[in-house]
Amino acid sequence: MKISNKVIPYIIAIAVFALASIIYFHPVLKGQKLHQSDITQFRGMVKDINDFRTEKNAEPYWTASSFSGMPAYQVSAYYPNDFVRLLDRSLRFLPRPADYTFLYFLSFFVLMLALKVDWRLAILGSLAFGFSTYLIIIFGAGHNAKAHAIAYMPLVVAGILWVFQKRYILGFLVTGVAMALEIYTNHPQMTYYLGFCLLILGIVEFINAIKEKQTTVFIKQSIVILAAVVLGIGANSSRLMAMKEYADKSTRGKSELTINVDGSKKEATKGLDKAYITEYSYAKLETFNLFIPRFMGGGTIEKLGEDSNFYKTIEAAAGKKVAKDYASQVLTYWGDQAIIEAPAYIGAVIFFLFFLGIFLVKGRLKQWLVAATVFSVLMSWGRNFEVLTNFFIDYFPLYNKFRAVSSIQVIAELCVPILGVLALKEFFSSSISSKEKQEALKKAVYVFGGLIVVGFLLAHGYATFEGIRDAQYSQLPGLTDAIIADRKSMLLVDSLRSIVLMLLSAGVLYMLLKDKLKQNITIIALTVFVLFDLISVNKKYVNEDDFKSSRKIDKPFTASKADKIILQDKTHFRVGNFTVNPINDGSTSYFHNSIGGYHAAKLGRYQELFDFQIAKNNMQVLNMLNTKYFIIGNDKGEKQAQLNPDANGNAWFVENVKVVNSANEEMQALDSLNTKKEAVYQKEFLKQKQSLFPTEKDSTAVIKLVNNNLTSLVYQSKTTKKQFAVFSEIYYKDGWNAYVDGKLTPHYRVNYVLRGMVIPAGNHEIEFKFEPKVIQQGKFISLSSYALLILISLGWFFYDKKKRNEL
Repeated sequence: MKISNKVIPYIIAIAVFALASIIYFHPVLKGQKLHQSDITQFRGMVKDINDFRTEKNAEPYWTASSFSGMPAYQVSAYYPNDFVRLLDRSLRFLPRPADYTFLYFLSFFVLMLALKVDWRLAILGSLAFGFSTYLIIIFGAGHNAKAHAIAYMPLVVAGILWVFQKRYILGFLVTGVAMALEIYTNHPQMTYYLGFCLLILGIVEFINAIKEKQTTVFIKQSIVILAAVVLGIGANSSRLMAMKEYADKSTRGKSELTINVDGSKKEATKGLDKAYITEYSYAKLETFNLFIPRFMGGGTIEKLGEDSNFYKTIEAAAGKKVAKDYASQVLTYWGDQAIIEAPAYIGAVIFFLFFLGIFLVKGRLKQWLVAATVFSVLMSWGRNFEVLTNFFIDYFPLYNKFRAVSSIQVIAELCVPILGVLALKEFFSSSISSKEKQEALKKAVYVFGGLIVVGFLLAHGYATFEGIRDAQYSQLPGLTDAIIADRKSMLLVDSLRSIVLMLLSAGVLYMLLKDKLKQNITIIALTVFVLFDLISVNKKYVNEDDFKSSRKIDKPFTASKADKIILQDKTHFRVGNFTVNPINDGSTSYFHNSIGGYHAAKLGRYQELFDFQIAKNNMQVLNMLNTKYFIIGNDKGEKQAQLNPDANGNAWFVENVKVVNSANEEMQALDSLNTKKEAVYQKEFLKQKQSLFPTEKDSTAVIKLVNNNLTSLVYQSKTTKKQFAVFSEIYYKDGWNAYVDGKLTPHYRVNYVLRGMVIPAGNHEIEFKFEPKVIQQGKFISLSSYALLILISLGWFFYDKKKRNEL
């Protein structure tokens, strides 16, 4: 069968993208996998979920192995009618992380087609976008969901641009599907930032519509876009409804506490603390990292060679072997962020083309791209531009739900290569005079080159080049001065590097103008410059050394002697591993039900319990969580298992329920509460005036756990009088239901995080079932959204076709 000439460019593009992805991550061809720190912790967090899926062939939506139990919505969950998941899997057919890189390229290529860019330039732009340093280095940290969300951003933009181009059916369908894919990635922060980018585009289009008296058309386009977006969101209803339900109870939600751990008054907030939100903020000067890779020393840790001042200083004092060891991990970064994997380098070549676009491209697309880029840079400054940042935290919906504001630079990561490619499109166009092109080229060289020089001079004139961790180098005289000298050298070398790449790029474009080069050669040369520019930087941070055997990645944890001892106990209990920070540890969850875990959105009350009680080693609180074993270190650094004979067990009857008036009192009551005999309950949740809690003690009463899995816990009780039982399980009202002998029975939140329940006299079976209504509610909406998206598109298509035939 003969392949149409129109299809060949797309086949070439897909082949180039697949090859580029595989070649960069070539160890995947040997079956190796990239070591990702966050994913390693994630594997610990999800093991009990995966085991449940394998054993039950069902979805639990709850995990018991982390933070004493929590919903699995933000950990790992598959939802019914999730057809977009099948589409996503078909697009990501390459081994990870080459699959995400391929998705970067493909999605951006579709965006270029929407902008009517020649396929050769579209490939160049796609490679520039996909190999942007930030988009590569997030794989090393294991931020797969973030990469996934970024990858679908261009596709969403493509659909919306098609609508603004009045290609309504195509735009509607692509926008709806792309938005469904974007939401599916489950990284709300990246999707939220995309919203800013689209909002700026909408504002630019609206202003233009007013000028051209096309507001009616703009309203129609907005309705089409909004309908597609709503259906794309609706296709993920179960996921989003569960997320919203959980978010209100997570660390992203509003806390009921009005005091800090030290007893001082807590600043009222409906989201995250401002200091936490802005912890990772780009310094204004650090922005030069976007086109000068090691402007601020690169990543937190860099490797320096034998020609470095650092190496020579240590060699003179301790010899070559010591110098080589120390120079392999040097704290070269001198910014004020706590840690960065690498600079968010977009590229000198593509940034130069961006500036060329500023002087050459006309119209509202340029206005949108420049405005969005400037906005993202200003917002990335965070605490270094408090007036703007605080305004958005205080007044812009949901902005206070996300941390690491520096990551809003993903908008610039998207917009800079778009305008860069549009600049080349115009430069190759015959509709613009050679003189105008030459003038724009000259201005771009002067402005971009001048910006590099200004950045270099500002750093040398005002910066100290001192890092926040330099104190550890003070033990060896002259070492701090040596590292400062190396930082200055890195700045000089990379500034010159950016200037050279700019001049090479400008040179080939100038030669094209003078008919010394053909257009194809020019495109190839620029593509080579882009690849050299980005890959040579990326390889410093993510390379073949980061790959390990599949066996080590798939089973990242090996049971210690302590783990093996604990695993011999087949009862239901929890483990507190204090050889690490429990609240940032997914490894223990791989083997045991842990009181700790590894997740950025924990249950808010549990985080508070940890801060106020567990961190202070309150044994009564640890006992009520049924922490039967502790893992501690001995003098040799070996892990040891320590039995806690005082753990309260899975359930117990208390003699008294103390009623308090507020969350503050409830938390403070835990300071001295004997959790075996007494429970504390917050009064505002009582629906009746009189207490529901029995006061008569039955010394013979017993309650025990007889069966448990992730979604069902069965207890048997035997009492002569009505009693109140406390269960060492996390309270989560939107999912867990309690049944006494099969009858739905109320249960309450006690001891700040646990479940409590009135148990009638006699012999009874008590069962807790996790039955989240939100999953079933979202199931119908998802299916309806898919149906409407398809039916509307088909109906619109046939209507248009009939209308054209009638003309």
